[in-house]
Amino acid sequence: MINYIVRRVLWAIPVLLIISLVTFSLGHVIPGGPFDREKPLPKEIIANLEAYYGLDDPLWEQYTDYLWNALRGDFGPSYSSRSRTVNDIISEHFPVSAQLGVLALIIAIVVGIPLGMVSALKQNSYIDYFCMFFALLGVSVPAMTLGPVLVWFFALKLNILPVARWGTWQQAILPAFTLGIGSAALLARLTRASMLQVIREDYIRTARSKGVSEKNVTIHHALKNALIPIVTILGPLFAALVTGSLIVEQIFAIPGCGKYFITSITNRDYPVILGIMLLYAVLIIVANLIVDLTYAWIDPRIKYT
Repeated sequence: MINYIVRRVLWAIPVLLIISLVTFSLGHVIPGGPFDREKPLPKEIIANLEAYYGLDDPLWEQYTDYLWNALRGDFGPSYSSRSRTVNDIISEHFPVSAQLGVLALIIAIVVGIPLGMVSALKQNSYIDYFCMFFALLGVSVPAMTLGPVLVWFFALKLNILPVARWGTWQQAILPAFTLGIGSAALLARLTRASMLQVIREDYIRTARSKGVSEKNVTIHHALKNALIPIVTILGPLFAALVTGSLIVEQIFAIPGCGKYFITSITNRDYPVILGIMLLYAVLIIVANLIVDLTYAWIDPRIKYT
């Protein structure tokens, strides 16, 4: 197990290098620059700014300098937020996006997996149709529509929850549900499909014929074996939710990373683009490693050497 983890960590190094190189290259291929304005700056000022930030150096030198600084934990300055560095932006705003993402993931798991189980066990019944209607609705209604509807109903009509902002548990409910319901619907559909495949297996019929209670058959035999495809999708889903959603953060005025990632692309803020992309890549790598290790717990036949 330890050898497997070490190999995966070592393989992550070239993966991160490739991601950083591709991101750096694409950022510089896009037309425009970080100091382009609707009212153009004088050429002398642009030249001074490029010299100050090292943008007049060859691209290969800019990239190697960035890697060297990143290895030391310095992701560089932000070109659009001159008073802050990329480290400041990530340390200040990523915890907010992470809190929102974790809450949304908890909602997705707590709502989606039981819903899919019930739907599979009551296949072709009214309960199944209702659960799948909810799942289809959750997948089809985007966050930009669901968020304002929840705000209108729970904040403006019922006046039981805050409209926006972040800081208290009441303020976290609406954005977490807005971000998590779509993932819950996805998990419900996946859980139903996986459960339907498992409950038809011979060992399930054998367990029932031996007099095992339906609860134990469902939880210990069917669900555990149906979890592998569900756990597989939880890795990238976790990384996607934790890095934040621009739409949800905009609707509820949440100071997360999503806003800075989008504006960094439009502003050609190369250090912010690279910093957040590398953060997202690390989260994906860690989440997938945890998923692979979870396989061995779910299915003892899986061994890592």
